[in-house]
Amino acid sequence: MFDALLLLIVANGTPVIGRKLFGRYFAYPLDFHLKAPDGYPWFGESKTFPGVLLAILCTAVTAWLIGLHWQLGATIGALAMAGDLLSSFIKRRLGLPSSSQLPGLDQIPESLLPLWVCSQSLALGWLEVMITVIIFWIVEILLSRILYQLHIRNRPY
Repeated sequence: MFDALLLLIVANGTPVIGRKLFGRYFAYPLDFHLKAPDGYPWFGESKTFPGVLLAILCTAVTAWLIGLHWQLGATIGALAMAGDLLSSFIKRRLGLPSSSQLPGLDQIPESLLPLWVCSQSLALGWLEVMITVIIFWIVEILLSRILYQLHIRNRPY
């Protein structure tokens, strides 16, 4: 369970740290600035190609460093980013601005999707998956506030 939690934290924290390190350099939005039929962006400015690629790469490397197969790490990173994109898509449909906070929606898809798909590879049962999602939710909120205090994150959520 700890390995899964660590991989989720790496996958979801890497884009934030990457943006702080590299700024907007190569940070082109995944939605190409296109608007959906409702007039809002598909995902928003904060969902970028470098952020997604860094998340996948760093999660793969972290998996390898802790003794798991790098491909499992890459899969978890990709699925965490897919869950994050789903959250952003839903928030844009609700008319919320990019980087807005919606507790639960900001944490559940990006943790549940990779844990559900990779539960066998991680040797997690459904109860462990749900406990890990809840712990991730709490840890992500706490880490976000710490990253804000360190001036790495722009908002304290």
